[in-house]
Amino acid sequence: MTSIESNIREHISRMRGGSVFYPSDFEEYGSSEAVRIALFRLAETGIIKRLAHGIYAKPYKSKYIGDVYPGAEEVAKAIAKRDKARLLPTGIAAQNKLGLSTQVPMNFVYYTDGPARAVKLENATITFRKASPKKMALRGKISKLVVLALTDIGQDNLTEKEENKILNVLQNEKTEDLKHDIKLAPRWIGRIMAKALND
Repeated sequence: MTSIESNIREHISRMRGGSVFYPSDFEEYGSSEAVRIALFRLAETGIIKRLAHGIYAKPYKSKYIGDVYPGAEEVAKAIAKRDKARLLPTGIAAQNKLGLSTQVPMNFVYYTDGPARAVKLENATITFRKASPKKMALRGKISKLVVLALTDIGQDNLTEKEENKILNVLQNEKTEDLKHDIKLAPRWIGRIMAKALND
């Protein structure tokens, strides 16, 4: 084992289980090529796993199923953190978080103010789409999900049951954030959200 590989292995041993990392995290230990080779060897031994090109993870141990690696959502958040970018879920993911859908996406799509790209994992694809400044300005933890979910559902497809569910969950949103996001939402979505202010 080279000193570079040994140093990187020691560094990784101090990381918490489930950490996502990149070759650039170890540039202090050697050239980019030497680091890449060291990570390749560590992945070959099973100490770490290569999730995608240039993206690795350390497993955390489960007494029931053994090594567990970060899922697509965790990887997406780690990439955004590295790129100093913000993320917003799209479509089914936003509906799922609001309880409007039980469908679990296999391909994860996010709006971002970072670079647009696609990252292919073993069992899923993460797609980052450039979002408008207005979308990224949404700030309510719940109300921004409502805007994104309703945009995906569409005005003509929204059921009364779904609208009632949305109004119910919006009761847990901060009033100032809800008012802020109503102004940024498409007009028909804003009208629905405004009903939560009167309940």
